[in-house]
Amino acid sequence: MPSAPTHCEVAIVGGGMVGASLALALSGTGRSVLLIEAQAVESATHGSFDERTTALGNGARQIYQTLDVWPALAREAAPIRHIHISDAGRFGFARLNADEHELEAFGYTVGNRYLGKVLWQALQERGGVSLWKQAEVTDAALGGDSATLTVRTGAGEKQLTARLVVAADGAESIVKRIAGIASDARAYQQVALVSTVQSDCPSQDIAYERFSDSGPLALLPRYDRSYALIWTAPPALAAELSACSESEFCQRLQQRFGWRAGRFLQAGRRASYPLQLVRARSSVGARTALIGNASQALHPVAAQGFNLGLRDAAFLAELIVAADDPGCPRVLGEFDRRRAADRRSITGFTDRLVRLFGDRRAPIGAARDLGLLLFDVMPPAKRALSRISWGFGTMPRLARGVTLDSARVEKPR
Repeated sequence: MPSAPTHCEVAIVGGGMVGASLALALSGTGRSVLLIEAQAVESATHGSFDERTTALGNGARQIYQTLDVWPALAREAAPIRHIHISDAGRFGFARLNADEHELEAFGYTVGNRYLGKVLWQALQERGGVSLWKQAEVTDAALGGDSATLTVRTGAGEKQLTARLVVAADGAESIVKRIAGIASDARAYQQVALVSTVQSDCPSQDIAYERFSDSGPLALLPRYDRSYALIWTAPPALAAELSACSESEFCQRLQQRFGWRAGRFLQAGRRASYPLQLVRARSSVGARTALIGNASQALHPVAAQGFNLGLRDAAFLAELIVAADDPGCPRVLGEFDRRRAADRRSITGFTDRLVRLFGDRRAPIGAARDLGLLLFDVMPPAKRALSRISWGFGTMPRLARGVTLDSARVEKPR
């Protein structure tokens, strides 16, 4: 544990993928930043750096390119050059090919554990950010000219003040609760079962999204030519699938998915995560900004949740760098205004997608399949979907390849 600063300009609570990305964006900008992470980041049981795989859109890839960590991430990143969407048991399907849109790829998949390793290694090597590991915020006084945090560490309880507290500590954020920011939550009555699977047909840069009567099932290409599996299912079915043998699991996956990806031969460790939609009623509070899952936690369909949270971090970073007081109402209001359309649009898009493909009534299914087939032959619609991972509205500077040099960042209005 480094010596505790009594004051910093920005305290980031939560060192998962979004919080660590914000800290990395602010390193070297001259702002005093403290990153507080409750878990040991190297632990195999870390809540963010786990068996899951994240699909990074091209906007996210550019952000990491600008932050100079993409070369390291690329070592274990797999391109998604083709997307195949289908409706199980029905005739509807659609295909997207990156080269038809003059793209190298629609995005790239990276394992969460590896992504966390790269981000934290960069933070430790570059400096400029104080890192508190295995430290937990237990209380806070928010408001006035600064916030005061009480932090429990291995060396005892510490207090520090900050001009801005950033909640990057997940959907059940303690900072959000202390700030009095309410959330609306709705359970999807589904569990995401994740694993890796090997088939006799190595992945060929194809991502599959297959909608079934139990929920969406996605196969994403991995750097080692295996697939990352995200199988959403009702809790009882997910429990069965988690408990069955590897051979039975592969057999049941084959029955559910079909043969487009070949014969499934092996499956890795399985883990499951309950799914819900959580939306904070405000992205800001007194001396507080919410990013990532603290602001919105989405269903994994269409793989937009992390990309949306990363744009939260990128926009907040440029406002922090430009501001005299990063936690003042003017800056927080600007952050809330800039992020509103993107958050509303992506959250609504993913929720509608879950509802549309979750409705198994015959007339709805027929209309849905007709829509998929029409989509398959409509280049403008495909082009719009292929660019959704860039988000809605103005792109953050980091996603445009512009570094956060304060001399080139406009002051918030």
